[in-house]
Amino acid sequence: MATDSSRRNFIKKLGITSGLFALGGSPFIPKVQAKEEAFLHHNKRSAGAVYMGGFRAKPLPVVKLAFIGLNRGFTHVAHASVLDNVQIIAVCDLHQDLVERSVKRVRDKAGYAPKGYGKDPQDYHRMLEECKPDAVCISTDWATHVPIACACMEAGAHAFVEVPFSTSLDELWQLVNTSERTQKHCMMLENVNYGREELMYLNMTRQHVIGELLHGEAAYIHNLRDMMMDKERGEGVWRPDYMQRINGNLYPTHGLGPVAQYMNLARTEDQFDSIVSMSSPALGRTAYAKKKLPAEHHWNTKCFVCGDMNTSIIKTTVGRTIVVQWDETTPRPYSRHNLIQGTAGTLAGFPTRVAGEKLGNGNYHNWIEGEQLQAIYEQYDHPLWRKIGETAQKMGGHGGMDFVMMYRIVECLHKGEPLDQNVYEGAFWSAVCPLSAQSVAQGGIPVRFPDFTRGDWKTTVPLGIVC
Repeated sequence: MATDSSRRNFIKKLGITSGLFALGGSPFIPKVQAKEEAFLHHNKRSAGAVYMGGFRAKPLPVVKLAFIGLNRGFTHVAHASVLDNVQIIAVCDLHQDLVERSVKRVRDKAGYAPKGYGKDPQDYHRMLEECKPDAVCISTDWATHVPIACACMEAGAHAFVEVPFSTSLDELWQLVNTSERTQKHCMMLENVNYGREELMYLNMTRQHVIGELLHGEAAYIHNLRDMMMDKERGEGVWRPDYMQRINGNLYPTHGLGPVAQYMNLARTEDQFDSIVSMSSPALGRTAYAKKKLPAEHHWNTKCFVCGDMNTSIIKTTVGRTIVVQWDETTPRPYSRHNLIQGTAGTLAGFPTRVAGEKLGNGNYHNWIEGEQLQAIYEQYDHPLWRKIGETAQKMGGHGGMDFVMMYRIVECLHKGEPLDQNVYEGAFWSAVCPLSAQSVAQGGIPVRFPDFTRGDWKTTVPLGIVC
């Protein structure tokens, strides 16, 4: 039998639920705590801060570039060294051989030598003070992305940060607020948005080839267990540690970035609303570490808590859905999935294939794929890829996408044009990590996205088809 007290509690809970329905909310979304409420709205911008969506910085006749982190960052140095309107003035890394390698690359390709830094973890501050770069590319470990990027913006430099921006909502707000207050660009270096397939699909969706967009699918499926064998340098020294602390999607942006741009998320048309997320058991990393590493090795002294496969579903403001998956553990072939589905067709990746009324296979029983795609490329290849794609492929870097990205960064800074990716997009795409972890921890319930734009996404025009 229920007691009077339990009845009162039940009625009280029922009243709260009814109030949620009256306000248009869902009883299945828990009340956010005060700190999380601040993340959702984050009050107002500080005095003098400006909204950075569509921001145009002063054109730079010659872009003075610096680079911090020269393992992954060496590719960016190599590409920038052959571009016009660029001067690489400084390179910084704790490993002297990487500094020397980068200096040599610039000397060989550009005919001059940048200054080298890296005597200690804080030496980049000296670099910023002495060299005063216009922009800095940051390719360090995830834990230092935000402190370094904020220091660069405070020093008067635009910040370009490797993926993801951060695994912390608090740090994502730090980037947004610092960018707005200093009026310096802060762009996440999401190179996949510049792949040939991704650029072509962006072009096709802008031309409404597959009608109104309904659904997307994105992934990062990449067996990276061997990283745990790294000893002194490389991502394997620190990246597995996140899998021992966070159970969610740790690396969402490679798959999500292109799909978000197809849908114009955070740009006038639509916005991120909520996410539900679930993880599989965490088995593969533990088994691999036990098999390959000594029992006393640090990857064997703590448990891996991050599920081998994470599956999340994002709901947008207008009701679209995006499935986002992540798996860096199981022995499964590489895939980013890259699917965008509309009312009149579907574009998919891995392998590249398309179907649609305007594409010649309206019965939808078969894909246009393989050699049949040649006609699709001839008609819909992105103008930017037509312009520099051949050079990009020769330069290398994930099939040329890295070179196209660096080309566009320099071009936008040189001409004073808005960047292809703004700070808010980088924050939204990166936020999938902490938000998915929240949802997993609460049994897969929906978790709201904070609005890093504070409502101003409605004023940001979609990314155009640049030539």
